[in-house]
Amino acid sequence: MVDETLPTGVCAVLITNNDRSMVTDLLAANAYKVDHLKTPKIWSLVEKATCFYVGGYFLTVSPPSAMLIAEHALAKGKPFTLNLSAPFIPEFFKEPLMALIPFTDVLFGNETEAQSFGKSLGYETSDLKAIAKKVSELPKSNSKPRIVVFTQGSQETIVATGGQITCFPIIPLAKEKIVDTTGAGDAFTGGFLSQYLLNEPIDKCVAAGNYVACQVIQRDGPSYPNEPHSFKF
Repeated sequence: MVDETLPTGVCAVLITNNDRSMVTDLLAANAYKVDHLKTPKIWSLVEKATCFYVGGYFLTVSPPSAMLIAEHALAKGKPFTLNLSAPFIPEFFKEPLMALIPFTDVLFGNETEAQSFGKSLGYETSDLKAIAKKVSELPKSNSKPRIVVFTQGSQETIVATGGQITCFPIIPLAKEKIVDTTGAGDAFTGGFLSQYLLNEPIDKCVAAGNYVACQVIQRDGPSYPNEPHSFKF
């Protein structure tokens, strides 16, 4: 959507050793309107899509757009996936987040986002496995079990579904090889969903997510090698 009154949003990223800070000026990115989504040209893309992924940041901009997508996904039996994206989303945008949770087939988040979500729900625990299990059991709009995936940086990846908790090891990487963690979370979800949409088992989905994230953090920015690497899941 083009907003003639606003420039394109920008984000400054500062890397200090292995730590990252981000400062944004959302500008036009904060002005998206659901009416644009409803136009025939754009909605035809929605109808052609086979899966939907919504970042939590979008809930600060146009919750009605996210809900329209979620309702379409439910009606057409398409997977709807959601990322918590930042700790402040469950804290300050809980209402639109919780409105989408019943539609969510796969929910992603890192450890700090998961802690914030658990706190916003009043869970009297900081244990990520317990939080993942509780979130996986929240009411759902269809009969398909919700998958909750919590990453923890250098620690194991937690997956909860059907009331069961499974933990998966990450790919070990020497600290000196870490260049920039920008985009690591989205890289993980991309790798995970690439296998999820092929109906592969959860362990393969997590392995793919960890592999792609491991590649990204060894490069500047959310970038990828020009040549594909062979990797056996």
